[in-house]
Amino acid sequence: MPNSTSSTSSTKSLRRAGSEMERSDSITSQPRFVGRRRSLIEDARKEREAAEAATEQTEQIVFEEDDGKALLNLFFTLRSSKSPALSRTLKVFETFEAKLHHLESRLSRKLKEVYWFPKKIAELDRCHHLVTKFDPDLDQDHPGFRDPEYRKRRKMIGDIAFKYKHGEAIPRVDYIQEEVETWREVYTTLRDLYTTHACNEYLEALRLLEKHCGYSPNNIPQLEDISCFLKEHTGFQLRPVAGLLSARDFLASLAFRVFQCTQYIRHASSPMHSPEPDCVHELLGHVPMLANKSFAQFSQNIGLASLGASEDDIEKLSTLYWFTVEFGLCKQGDTLKAYGAGLLSSYGELVHALSEETEKREFDPETVAVQPYQDQTYQPVYFVSGSFSDAKDKLRMYAMGIKRPFSVRFDPYTSSMEVLDNPVKIREGLESLKDDLKVLTDALHLLD
Repeated sequence: MPNSTSSTSSTKSLRRAGSEMERSDSITSQPRFVGRRRSLIEDARKEREAAEAATEQTEQIVFEEDDGKALLNLFFTLRSSKSPALSRTLKVFETFEAKLHHLESRLSRKLKEVYWFPKKIAELDRCHHLVTKFDPDLDQDHPGFRDPEYRKRRKMIGDIAFKYKHGEAIPRVDYIQEEVETWREVYTTLRDLYTTHACNEYLEALRLLEKHCGYSPNNIPQLEDISCFLKEHTGFQLRPVAGLLSARDFLASLAFRVFQCTQYIRHASSPMHSPEPDCVHELLGHVPMLANKSFAQFSQNIGLASLGASEDDIEKLSTLYWFTVEFGLCKQGDTLKAYGAGLLSSYGELVHALSEETEKREFDPETVAVQPYQDQTYQPVYFVSGSFSDAKDKLRMYAMGIKRPFSVRFDPYTSSMEVLDNPVKIREGLESLKDDLKVLTDALHLLD
């Protein structure tokens, strides 16, 4: 699951009333950021470092010291896989008043040349229990850390994701008044800005979502309704998730046209910022663009390129995702518009990205994949695509350079992944392609 965006804080007195200039002044006068935001890149980097550490034959503990404080990376194995074992382990850190910056749990595995990846869509059930950040329970800087009621509510909603199995209807959440008020503040703050700052594809999809899926200032849409809508338009569907997944698991889901989506909402004390994914970021930022066929294919292509890729390539693909799906800009006529979810769910950064203050560069996957990213404040550099079709073509060429002993092809009829690793499978794929080309050729003849 992608990262959540951060934007400037605003007060609850901020409403639709008043001029756009007054609204802009009110928001930009507040601090730009409150805390760090999570990203796929950061988690992909940690996975790569963990894989490298696992191959080193050493028992030495390496730590960094800064101002008398030590930062350690610890790798340990639990004798029991049940949750109480993890709870008891975390008590050790609590006893020594240690602050946890990052926590991952995974099944033990021997390093392989090709990493396991799901072949069938139902196998995504094995890809959603790895939550790399248990907010707000372990993050003392999280706005809800000292709110026991909020943490209880989060756990209740998170349990929906942990119990969910592919093929089931997504359980509905009965959002409380405080949660709806938080949604309303963000929705009304952003809605008018979209007219001038969002791309045409986003605006059209948002109009349809308001008409068919209950998008409005006074209602938080339900994932099941949105999932059905997306499936009819682009074949994408939503799956509930309890938090930010590992980069590998999240990208693998995209390969099946599945978007891992949270159902909980950010804490009421910080309506314009969340350091983690939440439904405000995902329903306002990601979902409308996934209703566009060209963008949906671009998103799936990133996922397909990740299957079986090395940790280094996963980190590069996560960086590509960050600068496109999260913070991408595109040309429409003579103007620049936003299509990235991180921009479209953040008033402050949306205004910033399209201002004269920032540097804009043409989207080039080779360059973007190694571009340093910013997770403490706004991005200093944004990448511009001429069109989604152009971005797809460039990404496809980039993916060809990823070293794998096979290629993959998604079969939409069985929702499964075909591993093209021998001539027979490739010939079968070509036969299927010939059928599609024949249909298109016949259609052209009918138009003559």
